Amino acid sequence: MLNAVVPWPFPADGALTHVRDTALPQIERGEAWDWTLRLKEEPERIIGRIGLYLGQNNRGFWMGLPWQGRGLMTEAVIAVTDYWFEVLSFPVLRAPKAVENVGSRRISEKTGMRVVETKDGEYVSGILPTEVWEITAEEWRAWRAVNPVVTK
Repeated sequence: MLNAVVPWPFPADGALTHVRDTALPQIERGEAWDWTLRLKEEPERIIGRIGLYLGQNNRGFWMGLPWQGRGLMTEAVIAVTDYWFEVLSFPVLRAPKAVENVGSRRISEKTGMRVVETKDGEYVSGILPTEVWEITAEEWRAWRAVNPVVTK
């Protein structure tokens, strides 16, 4: 359920090419903010990635299969959503995702987002039904007032 802009099958130099040719230029232009996810006990190993972006898709992430289901991505989503609203001061965050991407949808549900649009989206596996999830700064602050600590 990767976005169709991701080359698939992923080439051997895909990560380097993406960081060099896409991510770093976007970051330098102030159009993106990107983090790798690492375990405290294994800081040299990248287990996932999360980013914030200008445009119609403001947040994207991936987590390696062995680390899914532990609440790690929820923790990262909360941290970067705080950053989006409290540091960058944007008024709304939107995140489209494939309807069948249950794990990603569950994170949006748990963190106070709501579906505002349904449409078809292009993924490496083809055209899939897509939901656009959204939360405003005001809604986020209200959610955080009730959920001040990151929990699974």
